[in-house]
Amino acid sequence: MSLDLFNVENKIALITGSTHGLGLAMAKGLGLAGATIIINGNSSQDKIDKAVSECKAEGIKAVGYKFNVTEEAEVISAISKIEIEVGPIDILINNAGIIKRTPLIDMEVADFKAVVNIDLVSPFIVSKHVVKNMIQRNQGKVINICSMMSELGRANVGAYAAAKGGLKMLTQNMATEWAKHNIQVNGIGPGYFATSQTAPIRVEGHPFNDFIISRTPAARWGNPEDLQGATIFLSSKASDFVNGHVVYVDGGILATIGKPSNEG
Repeated sequence: MSLDLFNVENKIALITGSTHGLGLAMAKGLGLAGATIIINGNSSQDKIDKAVSECKAEGIKAVGYKFNVTEEAEVISAISKIEIEVGPIDILINNAGIIKRTPLIDMEVADFKAVVNIDLVSPFIVSKHVVKNMIQRNQGKVINICSMMSELGRANVGAYAAAKGGLKMLTQNMATEWAKHNIQVNGIGPGYFATSQTAPIRVEGHPFNDFIISRTPAARWGNPEDLQGATIFLSSKASDFVNGHVVYVDGGILATIGKPSNEG
């Protein structure tokens, strides 16, 4: 087997919501493998510039574009600029997303819609306009960042689970419609990862930390870098006949119902 199968050198990858956390980790993984990465965010140009500088310090070819993934006009304009100023987008990772932890009975309709708009509608908007150009070139890779909540429910995250469950099905339908154009559309479903957002609950003795450690066969939280292998695989020729799947990078959580409390 030739390692050229996994070669992403000189590919151009747009990663939405990639100024920090798992999005930035996936971007860096592709960048360190030789791709040119496009950092996207909407809240702050400073955050975009900081992420780009951080990547460049590691020898990664990176540029940043600020646009709102839920606003179609902004998406169309940004994609046009990227393809003119940087080059054709070979890889799209729909990573931008939010979560609101509220019991459904107490959740405002506006908040429910906001989660679905970013987590489900924006991948449709961005993919639609990136893929139009991929179709002309008869090749492309799209990766939608799903979740274990694409498969399972959990209290207080109903809007997020509804959106991520929908994203799984959107991934399958995108694959169904675009496979004939040599475009592969797959998903990645991260498990529980060690990020700045989870830092407050990743302390020994915290009930949720203990739950995740005991619930995960690997007996640990994921490191952001653990997503890089799946990202490279789904972005490269190695996955040219892989379409419509979600790769769960979860340390084995979805493989088991959990261990009994008295198990060693």
